[in-house]
Amino acid sequence: MSTARFPVRAVLFDLDGTLLDTIHDLADAANLMLGEVGRPARPLEQIHSFVGKGIPNLVRRCMTEDAEAGEDEIEQAVAVFRRHYADVNGRSTRIYPGVIETLEAMRAMELRLACVTNKAEAFTLPLLERMGLTSYFGAVVSGDTLPVKKPDPAVLHHACELLGVRSPQALMIGDSANDALAARGAGMPVLLVTYGYSEGMAVDTIECDGLLSTATGALDRIEAA
Repeated sequence: MSTARFPVRAVLFDLDGTLLDTIHDLADAANLMLGEVGRPARPLEQIHSFVGKGIPNLVRRCMTEDAEAGEDEIEQAVAVFRRHYADVNGRSTRIYPGVIETLEAMRAMELRLACVTNKAEAFTLPLLERMGLTSYFGAVVSGDTLPVKKPDPAVLHHACELLGVRSPQALMIGDSANDALAARGAGMPVLLVTYGYSEGMAVDTIECDGLLSTATGALDRIEAA
């Protein structure tokens, strides 16, 4: 894996597992949901491996992993999860070490920044606000902004359009194969953090342009174009 520097005008960040450690809020909401619909709670590490493709996928896996659930049950469970998650969203979330320093440095480099997440907008925007990150981003593309989510590259193209750059002028930073596949499809380089969620897949097995043990490591891989 090379250590090349990328001449870019914009950087796109994933949210859960990249900027923010949200797993405790997600697990709390998931287990409150499971309890309400009469299912047993699941351990944190298992829920950790379900995160990445948005709330409907997280709930589906909570309901069907080593269990059975009909589509009506899953649909009801999604609504229950959303209600509980609205209450706990941001309560136990923390910003990963180095994230603020990285965003400040990128802003000083006059890079255009976007957050591109599979989390629904109703949860994304309040969470960014609660954590004090809103002002860093010139664009936010959530899981329901378009009809598709990552790994579809359309969401990255849309973020670039909102920032006023072409997709090859941007760099994606994420934590999972969703981010890597979306970036590859959009024709942009991608760096993956090793501390994130990665949907239970070893991050070093995902094809990308580099691994970051801390967010600040991205600064060594960027040249402002």
